[in-house]
Amino acid sequence: MDELGANTRSTCSWPGNDPLMIEYHDKEWGTPVHDDRKHFEFFVLDLFQAGLSWSIVLKKREGFREAFDHFEFEKIATYDEQKIQALLSNEKIIRNQLKIRATITNAQKFLAIREEFGSFDEYIWQFVGHQTIHHRYTELGQLPASTPESDAMSRDLKRRGFKFVGTTICYAYMQAAGLVNDHMTYCFRYQELNPEA
Repeated sequence: MDELGANTRSTCSWPGNDPLMIEYHDKEWGTPVHDDRKHFEFFVLDLFQAGLSWSIVLKKREGFREAFDHFEFEKIATYDEQKIQALLSNEKIIRNQLKIRATITNAQKFLAIREEFGSFDEYIWQFVGHQTIHHRYTELGQLPASTPESDAMSRDLKRRGFKFVGTTICYAYMQAAGLVNDHMTYCFRYQELNPEA
C-alpha cells in the first residue's frame, strides 16, 4: 500500500494522482478542527457526498462555498424557498433537493447546539473524549465504515433533528475533522498528527 510521492515521502494511497485529493490529504484530512464554521463546512460536504465519491465533492467545493455563503450557518438557517430554487438551478453544486433542504435544517439544528453548548466544537468533540483517536492502520482495507463513536454521534444528531447523519456519514466527518486519525501509520501525516507515535 505504501506509495511514494514526488518528494519521496510515504503517504496514504487513496488520493492517487489527483492534485485536489493530494492537497486535501496533505493539508486537511485528519487535522483536528475546532472552528465551528469549518465543522459545518465538513458537515455540508459529507452530506452531499452520500452516494458519491469524495473527488466529485472536492471538485465542486468552491461552488458550494460560493452558493452557501461561505458556509455561514447563521445565513443558511434562514434560506427560503426562493433560495432553494436558486440552489437547485446552480450547476456549480450537486443539485439534490433533499440534500439542499437537509443542509438548511442542519444549519438550524447546528445553531441550537451552539446555544446549548456554547459552540458546536464543544458538543461534537465529546464523542471522542475531547481528544483525537489515533488508529493504527497499515492498509486501506482496515478502515472501518463506522465505529461505536460514530454510532453514538449519529444517534444523538438524529435525536436533535439533523438529516443525512447516518453512522457512515458521521464517521467520514470524524475522519475529515480530525476526531480520528485514519492516516496509514507509514504516512508522513500520521506522524505529524500523532507526535507520540
